[in-house]
Amino acid sequence: MSNLRFKAVEEASKRKPVEVEAPAKKTSSYFGEFVFDRNNMRKYLSKETLRLVLNAIDKGEPLDRHVANHVAAGMRMWAMELGATHYTHWFHPLTDGTAEKHDAFVDFDGNGGVIEEFSGKLLAQQEPDASSFPSGGIRNTFEARGYTAWDPSSPAFIMNKTLCIPTIFISYTGEALDYKTPLLKSINALDKAAVNVCRYFDRNVRKVYSYLGWEQEYFLVDEALYSARPDLILTERTLMGHDSAKNQQLDDHYFGAIPSRVSAFMRDLEYECYKLSIPVKTRHNEVAPNQFEVAPIFEECNLAVDHNLLLMSVMKEVALRHNFKVLLHEKPFKGINGSGKHNNWSMGTDTGVNLLGPGKNNLQFITFVANVLMAVYKNNGLLKASISSATNAHRLGANEAPPAIISVFMGSCLSQILDDLEQVTNLKAIEIEEKTGTRLSLNHIPELLIDNTDRNRTSPFAFTGNRFEFRAVGSSTNCAAPMLALNSAVAAQLIEFKQEVDALIAAGSKKEDAIFSVVCKYIKESKPIRFDGNGYSEEWKEEAKKRGLDCETRVPVIYDAYLTKPSIELFEKTGVLSERELEARNEVKWEQYTKKIQIEARVLGDLAMNHIIPVAIRYQGMLLDNVYKIKALYEGDKADKIAAQDLSIIEDIADHLNFIKTKVDEMIEARKVANKIENEREKALVYCEKIEPYLDQIRYHIDKLELTIDNEMWTLPKYRELLFIR
Repeated sequence: MSNLRFKAVEEASKRKPVEVEAPAKKTSSYFGEFVFDRNNMRKYLSKETLRLVLNAIDKGEPLDRHVANHVAAGMRMWAMELGATHYTHWFHPLTDGTAEKHDAFVDFDGNGGVIEEFSGKLLAQQEPDASSFPSGGIRNTFEARGYTAWDPSSPAFIMNKTLCIPTIFISYTGEALDYKTPLLKSINALDKAAVNVCRYFDRNVRKVYSYLGWEQEYFLVDEALYSARPDLILTERTLMGHDSAKNQQLDDHYFGAIPSRVSAFMRDLEYECYKLSIPVKTRHNEVAPNQFEVAPIFEECNLAVDHNLLLMSVMKEVALRHNFKVLLHEKPFKGINGSGKHNNWSMGTDTGVNLLGPGKNNLQFITFVANVLMAVYKNNGLLKASISSATNAHRLGANEAPPAIISVFMGSCLSQILDDLEQVTNLKAIEIEEKTGTRLSLNHIPELLIDNTDRNRTSPFAFTGNRFEFRAVGSSTNCAAPMLALNSAVAAQLIEFKQEVDALIAAGSKKEDAIFSVVCKYIKESKPIRFDGNGYSEEWKEEAKKRGLDCETRVPVIYDAYLTKPSIELFEKTGVLSERELEARNEVKWEQYTKKIQIEARVLGDLAMNHIIPVAIRYQGMLLDNVYKIKALYEGDKADKIAAQDLSIIEDIADHLNFIKTKVDEMIEARKVANKIENEREKALVYCEKIEPYLDQIRYHIDKLELTIDNEMWTLPKYRELLFIR
């Protein structure tokens, strides 16, 4: 047992929980310790500066440069007292990750020495190299200038002795090169549109917030085993590997007792999260072995997105302390559940009303539900494009993940109400029970509150009582991508709704009658998007086509939804993205899709030729040697009979090897042809249709060899070793 695989397995088997001691005090006493939040601003800023900063955060008022100087001085003092030596503008380029460039708090003092320095100018703006990030052609290699600009609505934080300042990232010519800029614009657009509709019901509403609660699923793999799998290192998924005899079929991992090593990791992760004000609340085992979930208390959308990106960075760092590797890929293991990032989305007013929660004003509730339904119906292709990627394509429609068709689950109670409203023409009372009580036939069990909707695990966009859960979002995705699409779609729909209602009022209708009339019309028009059944069924796929829903499964073609005339008009109408920005982002998406498939194809080809084929030939040689020995020992039919089994295995191995070698060569040639295509969409489509199928074809034969070849000769950790934490 001298190969790397067995060394890795042996090392993993000796792991013990790594206990990182957290302070023996309440979570609330250190929550936000490393965040320049309102509490810390009160300590380090003057009352006037604090007032101006809070007005910028709460009311969107601009900040003058001299105010930025005062904020920078207080922020530097706070950060240095906590040991920070550098600062960075922390932003979200079009890579699904984050970026940062660190600068020290130093400048010349004029006397040959240095002083600690951090001005308002450095706080407010910096200039990273825009040509080195994905731009979709907005920036050429020789056009390097781009700007990061401070986002006061997301508080600065300290990580690894560095003051991190959340910022937007734009080009020299003003186009957005990140996710945060259009996200903030979509939040503002939704705020304005929703406030105008809310004032039909309450004139006191001044602001509407969009809220997000993400549920982050992930896998943990022992670091030693991960390091022995080149495909995991380079692609974060296993490009080969036969099913373990036992994986998730007994449903014994879901909500089971958390393994001690994982529990130690989770406690450490939560401690680090709380210091950074990430309000994680829930942790549990997920369905697949080695799969887990962490979820927070809901927050305002912009801050929730920042916190999710920060969490993903913190998870990876903390995991290393516990000899783990975190896998955020949507489908790191074939045949078991993939990982999603369910985005729970809602809207609330500054008067404390959840606009998606039934309550005192059910006409208002139905109004916003109907507008969301219309927005999702009219833009179902766009919303699918917002969550589509080369990685998420492996997950959608498989092992409890929702299918690649956007539909809305409303539950039996609300569906019946919506169906009833289709039949009425006059305003009447709308009665919706928030929850009903029920008792079991066990006296010592208290009354249970039953929600007015069930849950549907196959729905990509489900109403869950007081919010919508966008379940199709991938685990590695930047939440901003689907949220800015959803916010923009709903904002545009609310604008249209108000125009229609105002037109009826101007024509003489009463306000309530006008609202109800338009709402009923929307309920009828959006009915094709509502589906409460099994999203996996073949019948639903056919039905969805009849309803006119987007049923495309090829990711490069799905991205076309961003560039349809309605999508361009939607983003321009809400001021979120220009046509040029949309075109550039699609160029980036197509290019990233191509590169991910290209990397996987190269890695699989390398592993097939350098790991699998040599091992298979060596084992085949051992069998051939055994056949020769049998022939030498026995004669005639007896020798043939004894050697038959070995000969059969030898032939099977030869067939698999021949197929693998042939298909690897074909895949390489296909890549050479595809790489000459200059148009990014055409290239991505060729990689999707011509090259990606080779991955599954080659994998099938490699996985068959894994079952055949001597276990001690196989060089790569197997699923049974990767998927069960010891």
